[in-house]
Amino acid sequence: MATAQGELERISARYLRFAIDEARGESELYERLARGVAASRELLTFLTSLPADKRQPNLFLAAVRHLCGIPESEDRLVEIVRREDRRIRAVMLARTTQTNEPGRCSSLLPVLAQLPEPLALLEVGASAGLCLIPDRYGYDYGAQRIEPAASAGGAAPVFPCATSGAVPLPTRVPQIAWRAGLDLNPIDLRAAAEVAWLETLVWPGQVGRAERLRAAIAIARLDPPNIVRGDLLTDLEPLIAAAPRDATLVIFHTATLAYVSPRAKRDRFAATVRGSGAFWISNEAPSVSPSFAEAAPPAPAPGRFLLALNGKPLAWTGAHGQSIDWFGSL
Repeated sequence: MATAQGELERISARYLRFAIDEARGESELYERLARGVAASRELLTFLTSLPADKRQPNLFLAAVRHLCGIPESEDRLVEIVRREDRRIRAVMLARTTQTNEPGRCSSLLPVLAQLPEPLALLEVGASAGLCLIPDRYGYDYGAQRIEPAASAGGAAPVFPCATSGAVPLPTRVPQIAWRAGLDLNPIDLRAAAEVAWLETLVWPGQVGRAERLRAAIAIARLDPPNIVRGDLLTDLEPLIAAAPRDATLVIFHTATLAYVSPRAKRDRFAATVRGSGAFWISNEAPSVSPSFAEAAPPAPAPGRFLLALNGKPLAWTGAHGQSIDWFGSL
């Protein structure tokens, strides 16, 4: 009984952290619903029936929304779970979050633009590959704006990104000669159901973010990047070997390694990347690589990602690419 109670308390704390550190200021409804989950023994008990890696707030709330629409209140959420618990559980077991947020390219671009061109991009945890085409988007950093390339079409999204500190603002997108992604379950942008799931992962109230996602999907469909189905521990090296030798290889990932456990697996991945001689860009929650976080100043706000190049921390970034707080040097 004590063990069961402890599990409920751990899940409750997780949802409360999500409400405070991630949803607050980003989605009022998700903040309220997450607080409701944290206080509901019935909902917490439902979540304990799932494997530990399937209990995350983004997955649960997206599964409910995917099947039944957006619950307008905590009470409505309880009613939906009572009625649709089996269907919700099935979606959560079959799906992963795979939030392929193209706005994160805003965080990556200041680093990419400093590297020798042309670039060969290799993304780990690529999902649908929307972060593999940063050269087809536009960017608005306030003090610097980059319009989308003419070849991308007039409907290409422009991603806003607030900046502070000495961000090395790019004046153009870099030349990319080759790109490939690796993912356990790549998302096919030609499949309507897969695209619908991606759109469901955008939080309620984030209208602009949803519009930019749809625009990025339309651009990617014109010339989809190559995404290989595989595991980062066993299938990365063949992709590294396939990259052209006359381009600068960049291996990067955003919000990916948090789903790789135990830590020994992340360490093996890091050793492979370091041994490749590639530039390594990491944009992850600080808990993913504690040694990186130890070398960084305190985050300006909860829920920020830590941007690092070759293990050297450079900036705190918004989880969806909406901000960069730069403190490092390249």
